[in-house]
Amino acid sequence: MMPLSMVGAGEENTIQRIGGKEETKKFLETLGFVVGGKVTVVSRTEGNLIVNIKESRVAIGKDMANKIMV
Repeated sequence: MMPLSMVGAGEENTIQRIGGKEETKKFLETLGFVVGGKVTVVSRTEGNLIVNIKESRVAIGKDMANKIMV
């Protein structure tokens, strides 16, 4: 298991765990980041990521990506 921020572009991964405070978990859940969900890193720029999740593209910062374990 590793944080989403360490995943290479183009790799599909399954979300294993989401850490952080309860409001952070709820926020990520509204974006589609749920345990068991599939996520693919599309690109990264200065630590920020653009990912495909549930057929949508979402941009997240490195701090958020570190809380998502795949």
